[in-house]
Amino acid sequence: RFQQVQSMMCDLMEWRSQLLSGTLPKDELKELKQKVTSKIDYGNKVLELDLIVRDEDGNILDPDKTSVISLFHAHEEATNKINERIKEEMSKDQPDYALSSRMSSSPTHSLYVFVRNFVCRIGEDAELFMSLYDPQKSTIISENYLVRWGSRGFPKEIDMLNNLKVVFTDLGNKDLSRDKIYLVCQIVRVGRMDLRDSNSKKYTQGLRRPFGVAGTAVS
Repeated sequence: RFQQVQSMMCDLMEWRSQLLSGTLPKDELKELKQKVTSKIDYGNKVLELDLIVRDEDGNILDPDKTSVISLFHAHEEATNKINERIKEEMSKDQPDYALSSRMSSSPTHSLYVFVRNFVCRIGEDAELFMSLYDPQKSTIISENYLVRWGSRGFPKEIDMLNNLKVVFTDLGNKDLSRDKIYLVCQIVRVGRMDLRDSNSKKYTQGLRRPFGVAGTAVS
């Protein structure tokens, strides 16, 4: 049973990555959502959990808005589908390498980053945006991790000192096969329009200005 659930979790993680990519057409997106809900319902049956009834789009039926007869028919239909699925799975003679193959193709890689210090003479507050970057395609392949750094050389939130950590998740084999991946830090200065302004009555506050960028190869 453990291997069975492990196999289903690998499939669900792979499908989740496809759903989050935002590149699927509408019809394929609907079909993939149905596959996900079907796999979840099947897994609940294997684990002897409660059966969840859904509509044609995979949404959970609301018992307050659905009649008792409709709920009964939905339970009956869902049970029949799951029983048929169990028979299909039992009739299959899958070799042992099938599971390891799916696991190897599953996007389960992550990158852990611990920011220890930021050394750059700015003179004002700064915002640091860290992300993963593909130099060949000139595109960012992850979300930004934001760190607000004070003008005195400490994080704006002093409680975060020595606790600035982030994990970039959902990195698949496609990402690992890239020729190069860089960890890029974009620096944005927050304060005056011009650092040379000294008269407090003339300069404005809170302006965000690009200041610099740094990068290092991680693969």
